[in-house]
This record gives sequence, structure tokens and C-alpha cells, in this order.
Amino acid sequence: MALALALGAAGGALFWRLDLPLAWMLGAMCLTTLAAVGRVPLGMSQGLRSVMVAVLGVMLGSAFTPDLLSQAGAWAVSLAALVPYLLVATLLSLLYFRRVARYDMATAFYAGVPGGLAQMIVLGTEQGGDTRAISLAHAARILLVVSTIPFWFRLTGDAGASSAAATLAGRPHLLDVGLADLGLLAAAAVVGSLVAVRLRLPAATLIGPMIVSAAIHLTGLTASTPPLEAVAVAQVVLGTAIGCRFAGTRAVTLLHALLLAVGALVLLLAVAVFFALVVGWATGLDFDALLLAYAPGGLAEMSLIALAQDIDPAFVAAHHTLRIALVVLLAPLLFRVMARTGRTQGD
Repeated sequence: MALALALGAAGGALFWRLDLPLAWMLGAMCLTTLAAVGRVPLGMSQGLRSVMVAVLGVMLGSAFTPDLLSQAGAWAVSLAALVPYLLVATLLSLLYFRRVARYDMATAFYAGVPGGLAQMIVLGTEQGGDTRAISLAHAARILLVVSTIPFWFRLTGDAGASSAAATLAGRPHLLDVGLADLGLLAAAAVVGSLVAVRLRLPAATLIGPMIVSAAIHLTGLTASTPPLEAVAVAQVVLGTAIGCRFAGTRAVTLLHALLLAVGALVLLLAVAVFFALVVGWATGLDFDALLLAYAPGGLAEMSLIALAQDIDPAFVAAHHTLRIALVVLLAPLLFRVMARTGRTQGD
């Protein structure tokens, strides 16, 4: 783990030096992925990752300000559109992995559902799916999404902030945050995580702290945000954790997974763009925010991209939180329906 974090920090520093978008996370992710495929012995503590995810949750919660409440009603249509979005995206991904990858029904379904990696692996394994194939499909998808979207915003210049320093811009240094505020932020992370884990919420260590942090910021108990040092470290740990998922994976296996993921990602991004355009036309909401809200990436990663691109992180986080909840609740039922339909049609 020490070696993984050292490589992650070095990769982040290199990307920062090159002024690349989302530098600390992308640099850590790229260098550790290369090292993992090169058989360098790497590992990541889930406990450490959970702590850093909690920091990100507190940071996202700080975006829920009293001024935001006046805009929340406009989100109803875009949040409701998540249901048809998930149905269309899941069906297309299922057909893709069945026809192109030749996966069995359970593996194809849970490899294609745009849900949380951990949750899809658990549910897919319970249904008899290939755990390794599901894991590689989601890990490769997240790797590609996180690698491409920030550069897309950099190339198009659509978003307001795309430099390497953007994610940390305007955030206080550790010594600039008062002890009382630090205590409140730390309490939000600890209490939110413990309660959410106890309630068995999806992505508990992120959603729990986000909810508690949102509460203390909406009520005016504090206006402080996590210091930039904590945010930078969180990015390095999250990027390193993505790279470590490929530990022990042969280069040819990773290449095959990436090629399959490219096809699936094109389909999912096409669906995301379509829904972003339609919902944006119907509501007047910003296209960039909607694209990130519907993008088939992880909650933590997409939220960090939103912060880096100066796109409303509360809006993006709210949509991905609901997406994960819907997937966890509806995926088993939808799988049974599609599996029964497939058997009826002889597929």
C-alpha cells in the first residue's frame, strides 16, 4: 500500500506539473494502473479509501447552501428522468455484452448496469455471474470515463474551470480553518459514515457524510469546507484505488476489458447525451451539469470532476446518489424480468 500511494502521489504531482485536468486523481490512477499491469505488487486499504471518500462526502455536502434550496425544485424533472435513462442504458448494455462479449445473462446484465462497482459485483455473483468479468467491466468503464470526460471539457472549453488547480481553487489551507469548524467537519464525516453504514445505505461512507455535512451547512452551523490538503490527498487515494483494482491483471486481459468497455461506454455516453439534451431542452438546465449527472461514472469520481470543472457539485452528486439507490433497489427485479424474457425468446 505504501508503494501504491507513493506511485499515486508521484503520478498526481506529474499531472499537476503538466497542468492536466483533475491532476491528482488522474495522475495517481494512470501511474498505478500501469504499475499494477506491470506486476508491481500494489494494494489499497479499504479503510483508508473509506476515510478519503468520507472527506469527499463532507466536501460535497458543503455545496448544499441555503441559496441552493431555491433551485432544488427545478431538479425534479432531471431526477425523474433517471428511471427511463437507467432502463434504456441497461437494455443497450445488456444487448452489447450478450452479442459482442458473448457473456451469459447474469454476467452481461451486471457488467452493463451503470451502478456502483461493489454493489454490482455482489449482486452479479449472487446470480451466478462471472465475478472477474463484471469487476473488469466496471473498473475499465470508470477508468475510461474518468480519463476522457475531463479532457473533453478541456478541449471544448465548455466548463468554467479546467486547469489542474481548479479542484482545489478557493479552498482554505488546513491552518486557515478554525478548530471548531474542523471539529464539525470531522464529526460530519464520522457520524455520517457510522449512521449510513448502520442503515446499510449504498455508498454509505460518501452519502452519509454528505447528508450530515449538507445539514450543518444548510442550517448555517458552519460555512467552512475541507482544507485543500485533505482534498488533494483524497484525490490521490481514490485514483490509486482505481489503479490497484487491476493488480494481478495481465496486460492482454486489461486490453480486452478496455476494448469491450470502449464499446459499452460509447453506448452509455450516447444515452447520457440524449437525455441531457432532452431534459435540458425541457427544463433549461445546463447541459454540462446534466451530462455529468447522467455520465456512467462513479459517484465519487463524477463529483470530483464536477468540482474541477466548476459545475454544480450538489446537482451532480444528488443525481448519482439517486442513480445508485435506484440501481441497488431495482436491478435484481429488472434482472429477473429480462432473464425471463430472454428465456421466453430463446436467448
